[in-house]
Amino acid sequence: MGVRDALKASFREAFGGESRLYRAPGRVNLIGEHTDYNDGFVLPAALEQCTWVAAAARPERRLRVRSLRAGETLAFDLDDPKPTPRRDWSDYVRGVAVALERDGHRLVGADLVIDSDVPVGGGLSSSAALEVSTGYALLDLAKIAVDRTRLALCCQRAENEFVGMRCGVMDQFASCYGAADCALLIDCRSLERRLAPIDASVRLVICNSMVHHALAGSEYNVRRAQCEEGVARLSATRPGVRALRDVTLDDLARHGALLSEVVLRRCRHVVAEDDRVLRAVAALEAGEVAAFGRLMYQSHASMRDDYEISCREIDILVELARGIDGVLGARMTGGGFGGCTINLVRAEAVDRFAAEVERGYRAATGIAAQVLICRPGPGAGVAD
Repeated sequence: MGVRDALKASFREAFGGESRLYRAPGRVNLIGEHTDYNDGFVLPAALEQCTWVAAAARPERRLRVRSLRAGETLAFDLDDPKPTPRRDWSDYVRGVAVALERDGHRLVGADLVIDSDVPVGGGLSSSAALEVSTGYALLDLAKIAVDRTRLALCCQRAENEFVGMRCGVMDQFASCYGAADCALLIDCRSLERRLAPIDASVRLVICNSMVHHALAGSEYNVRRAQCEEGVARLSATRPGVRALRDVTLDDLARHGALLSEVVLRRCRHVVAEDDRVLRAVAALEAGEVAAFGRLMYQSHASMRDDYEISCREIDILVELARGIDGVLGARMTGGGFGGCTINLVRAEAVDRFAAEVERGYRAATGIAAQVLICRPGPGAGVAD
């Protein structure tokens, strides 16, 4: 039984009746880490791995939601005047419903059954896949035309305001607008976007370290606050500075004394990373995959040394990749302190790469890494 039939069968078992199927992908960020909330540039790709939602409208304004991954069913009243988070997976669902309603959309009650093959805690944005698939389903069931940009922004607000994670808009945008065999350049200030084809001679290979250190959530918000402190101090010398997007490396060289040593390094990562993203897109568009790979290595060094969001396990994965023939680039991807690396590998070297990384990582850490050979997939939509 395929995933579609299995999910529809689960819906009949949980709620009775027939359902419509929706999907939204996770994403891997190829380059441009922690630039999104600084009004910068990012280059993610949507994954084939998705969160799936089987859903049907119900007569009263109430959501009944079953998560097959969590193994539980919860219910929420859409007319609750003071919705409060539960601090679990359901906040992503309820938070999206709250954000859509506050954005002026009158939703209808619904039954939903949710399943996913996006790894949780690996930096592949399982949360955005859940938010976007749920939001798409709720809008479609209410017969509201889906504006993908508006949907992405509502999902970001749900995570910022209801879940409490101060993420940028990259994850939700990639889940909404991804395209097969392409990366997606997003200008996080203007929300302009364009696709960049990924050369057929290479593959994207994700290595999941299988570790997720507890620092990830709290330190993410700390890094954002440090960037905001840098902007506040630098804007005193340059009134046009509204975000680190507006700062150059030359500005940092001239005015770095205004910043603490730590804040200076945080700012340096973001400013340099924006430049790397634009050079990486140019490399993809020119078919210069080796140049793209070199930028990935530079990005990882910056995250490790200036932004300090890597960890021992991730650094081991990157160094293992560096020593394997056919690997063009490797870097941490995601929020940090664990999760995954993204690797740019020649197609003919993929099997050897997977075997050598798995063997080397187990020898160094005692942990079995998960290796995913992936292709960029399409964005969210109806899956029937």
